[in-house]
Amino acid sequence: MLIGEVAESAGVTSQTIRFYEHEGLLPPPGRRGNGYRVYDRTTLNRLAFIRSAQSAGLTLAEIRSIIDVRDAGEVPCGHVTAVLQAKLDAVAARMRELEILASELDHLLERGRALDPGDCTDTDICHILSEAP
Repeated sequence: MLIGEVAESAGVTSQTIRFYEHEGLLPPPGRRGNGYRVYDRTTLNRLAFIRSAQSAGLTLAEIRSIIDVRDAGEVPCGHVTAVLQAKLDAVAARMRELEILASELDHLLERGRALDPGDCTDTDICHILSEAP
């Protein structure tokens, strides 16, 4: 298959395929005598894997690390489990940070409801966000 056919089948652009090749996510393709890239079914399988891994929130670097394990002839299940656990831990930490932020925003909104806009001085940009005197 030519790059346009692979791109259409995989639902990505030709530019994306070239980028993935450059980043080591796809192996270098074969070439025809005229220099055109030639791909086989394994490229479609790998592109499907990349999209699936992205849907799980993995970065291209994380995906490349999994592909590297597979390309080294090893089964990547243990590595994938570790990557997914690290991702889940990061999500949990971010959720805690967002809970703290939500609490701070609630506090500021309550403060804003209790303040009189007429008390805002020219030196204040906004007394809701300014430190309490």
